[in-house]
Amino acid sequence: MKTLTIQHIAKLTGLSVHTLRYYEKIGLLNGVKRDSSGYRQYSEADVDWIRFLLRLRETGMPISEMKRFSDLRSQGESTTAARLEMLEHHRWNVQKRIAKLGSHLEKIGGKIDYYKTFER
Repeated sequence: MKTLTIQHIAKLTGLSVHTLRYYEKIGLLNGVKRDSSGYRQYSEADVDWIRFLLRLRETGMPISEMKRFSDLRSQGESTTAARLEMLEHHRWNVQKRIAKLGSHLEKIGGKIDYYKTFER
């Protein structure tokens, strides 16, 4: 299996090296292997997990909830129901924000249409 350095992961994910180290420190990234010199060796599975964390973060999940999800994940299959519940709740929150943004966008469009009536 191909392993990647922290610099490669930073380039692949857009996260800084500092953020990757922070995520590991707080327990969002568990089990990152190290070589005999102590350098981190990320796997493809680590990349997939980081990308999932980015999706959670970019859709507004607080880091504390991401940490809770990560802790449950590290406990294994016995926590799948709890993780499912968390994701369903997060999806509901995202859908609410999308609806609210859609409403705001509609009102902005209405204001644009109003100002266009003044064009010459």
